[in-house]
Amino acid sequence: VQLQASGGGAVQAGGSLRLSCVVSGRTGKNYGMGWFRQAPGTEREFLASISLNGDSAYYADSVKGRFTISTDSAERTVYLHMSGLRPEDTAVYYCAADYVPAEMLIDYGPTDFGFWGQGTLVTVSS
Repeated sequence: VQLQASGGGAVQAGGSLRLSCVVSGRTGKNYGMGWFRQAPGTEREFLASISLNGDSAYYADSVKGRFTISTDSAERTVYLHMSGLRPEDTAVYYCAADYVPAEMLIDYGPTDFGFWGQGTLVTVSS
């Protein structure tokens, strides 16, 4: 399994970005994906996760209402739509994936996902 993340860039506070993550390789019915971020000097932070069929989605409180995770299972792509961006959202954003039933995704954190993309940098200026 390989993940290719893209869509990062520089944006002003209040702006929006859409990150994409394309999955190649074997997936399956019980397959979940997530988005995380890591700013310099901090631990990797969970943002959102979703089952590949889009039935179940979970969010961190810090991004609920501003970020939306979605999938296009036909294109094997997961998106993170980010709006109302703030300077504190500046970080490297990573997508992750693993074979996990949808009902277990809510408990999946950065040490649980087995497959990771390379990261894409988001910079939000004030």
